[in-house]
Amino acid sequence: MAETTTGPDFVRLVNRPDGLAKPSGNKFDHGHALILSGGPGRTGAARLAARAALRIGAGLVTLGVPPGTQMEVAAQITALMLTRVADADGLCAVLGDDRINALCLGPGLGLHDHAASLVDVVLSAAHLSAERLMVFDADALTLIAQDTRRMEALNEHAVLTPHGGEFARLFPDIAEKLAAASDRGPAYSKVDATREAAARCGAVVLFKGPDTVIAHPDGRCSVHAAAYDREAPWLATAGAGDVLAGFITGLLARGFDPMAACETAVWLHVECARAFGPGLIAEDLPEMLPQVLRALES
Repeated sequence: MAETTTGPDFVRLVNRPDGLAKPSGNKFDHGHALILSGGPGRTGAARLAARAALRIGAGLVTLGVPPGTQMEVAAQITALMLTRVADADGLCAVLGDDRINALCLGPGLGLHDHAASLVDVVLSAAHLSAERLMVFDADALTLIAQDTRRMEALNEHAVLTPHGGEFARLFPDIAEKLAAASDRGPAYSKVDATREAAARCGAVVLFKGPDTVIAHPDGRCSVHAAAYDREAPWLATAGAGDVLAGFITGLLARGFDPMAACETAVWLHVECARAFGPGLIAEDLPEMLPQVLRALES
């Protein structure tokens, strides 16, 4: 019998994506993403994520901002939309719009009680569903790590995007096994760690790095290697992770399932960095996307 390449025990290598062209239709046919922002002086990360979500093809992208940041954000955006989210009740009201089908929170969000209340709202059963997919990044990951009830509320409609430090906060025992020296038998690998983390929390886990590993709670797993001819050292720059979170969110808004959105986003993220080259800063990544997408169509 031929060896399967699709089962839960198989690890895929992420390659050049296809199917990225947008079919005709109006903006509401391509999804509406909501990106939550932090307070004054902390809006840049969310703006990066929102710009990335819009560039990758979400029909509409709205920034949800606290009252004290409305003028700060309004002065920095054009195509992005803006809505006031003063507190948990305000977020519930915004999420009453069923057209919002993807949400990202964490970039620049903060770790205070206000931020925690927003995380709790989106983790409620009323909002975490196949009709509304979530990306938890940056500060949202730390807030989830602080309360086991938040971890227990996750499901396969959520994506977690930790780097090494965030992964260790979320899954300290798994991170300890990953860091331990192997004195006998095969080493416990990043693939093993990411699969175990996804199975435990019930969400898709994207463990960032030059060797990004993406795992689904059902055991599916893929690896994207930014090495050799796909090395992109310029991605080690502030805000690059926020852009990646935005790419994933925009693809979720467009209708990609969480695994496909993660795989496509990490490939495009690296390709944008490679297309720009040395001197890259995070703001450059979304602006390289049209060039990268045109090359995929040629």
